[in-house]
Amino acid sequence: MDYTYYGFSSCVGAFFEMPTTDARKILPDHLQPVEMQHTRSILALTAFEFTESEVGAYNEIVMAVIVPPVVEPGKPLPKAAFYPFYVGTDTPESRAHAIERWHLPHYMKDLEIAFTHRDDEIEVNLRDDGQPVLDLVVTKHVAVPQKNLYNSFMSDDSGNYKANIYMEAPHSEHEEEGGSLTLYPHAMTESLTLDEIGTYPFREQWYQAGLQTFEPLETL
Repeated sequence: MDYTYYGFSSCVGAFFEMPTTDARKILPDHLQPVEMQHTRSILALTAFEFTESEVGAYNEIVMAVIVPPVVEPGKPLPKAAFYPFYVGTDTPESRAHAIERWHLPHYMKDLEIAFTHRDDEIEVNLRDDGQPVLDLVVTKHVAVPQKNLYNSFMSDDSGNYKANIYMEAPHSEHEEEGGSLTLYPHAMTESLTLDEIGTYPFREQWYQAGLQTFEPLETL
């Protein structure tokens, strides 16, 4: 089995409430959103500082809807399953690689993705030619070495796909609502009802330097 590896210096993510009406419009017919309560689904924001890959170093941010995971015999229970509906990167090579290999939907321009590291938080600022797209803050908690499995589902004109993704690094996760999210009107956020998206996360994750491993893509 051929795996694809990505080394990163940090990865931060957070879950926010979103309207289920938005989630259903984003998702293909064969996927359903996970609801945290009636009419409220989950928007996931994940930001990476990749240091090693087949296409070099780059920064990336992923906007996704949380969907039910697939439990497979002989594999650990996935921590979460994502349907990415927009991915932003800061290099054309990383964009072409992810579209060709993983069928991930991208914003087709290089973006400015800035990480500000502080003692107890990371702030991620996403800009498009200086125009604000989003500001994300994720706060730190006690980290322990972990290897976690995630599912990612993708759909495009060629079909429906799933990838199993392992994240291996010192990892912290908490529900203390210390982070924040500000979304701005932009092509990457136009499918979201901005004033109905949670501004404080109900779950935050922080991976320190580690390895992301993709199993081969599955066609559904």
